[in-house]
Amino acid sequence: MSGMLRKTGSAALVLGLFALTGTGLVAIVHGTTAERIADNERKALLHGIHALVPPAEIDNDPLADTVELTAPEAFGSEQPVTVYRARKGGREIAVVFTVVAPDGYSGAIRMLVGIRADGRLAGVRVVAHRETPGLGDKIEARKSDWIRDFDNRSLRDPKADGWAVKKDGGVFDQFTGATITPRAVVAAVHRALRYYASHREAMFLVAQREESTDG
Repeated sequence: MSGMLRKTGSAALVLGLFALTGTGLVAIVHGTTAERIADNERKALLHGIHALVPPAEIDNDPLADTVELTAPEAFGSEQPVTVYRARKGGREIAVVFTVVAPDGYSGAIRMLVGIRADGRLAGVRVVAHRETPGLGDKIEARKSDWIRDFDNRSLRDPKADGWAVKKDGGVFDQFTGATITPRAVVAAVHRALRYYASHREAMFLVAQREESTDG
């Protein structure tokens, strides 16, 4: 009987050691993987920012110079949005932040919008969408040059009624068979520009989190 107990105890000890070792390995792998994912996400974000505001134009780290603002009507999100500030020699160069067009043909379209200190667009890049391949996906920079038509645009170029697709009387092209997608993107970028015009100082100068409403 005692021999059987010893065998049972040994088996339980071995199983316990295996479980402990396995748990430790999972924790190590998870920690390493999480760090690698976070690092890749940081690099991808910085790459997106630099696509709009070239590194040669700034001397700060936009990922370390940020402010969080809440403006659902402007940003298309109920959550606080991180605004990345680009500077050179302390001078304001541009801000880059994420906006969401909630009314895409197949759902929300997430974009990085860069706006220069003088109110001109540094550019726009789509970072996530579910639009139809071959139609709505032309909003991607790698699929067409359509998104580059926002470069250097401002609230004065075009005027307010020009911020629409041509089918609606605006200046921006629509896609054959896919008007909803570009219409949603144009409207979201216009909202971002209007917000910047009303909140420029806060976007550049506030050092701590600030909640505001779209004005």
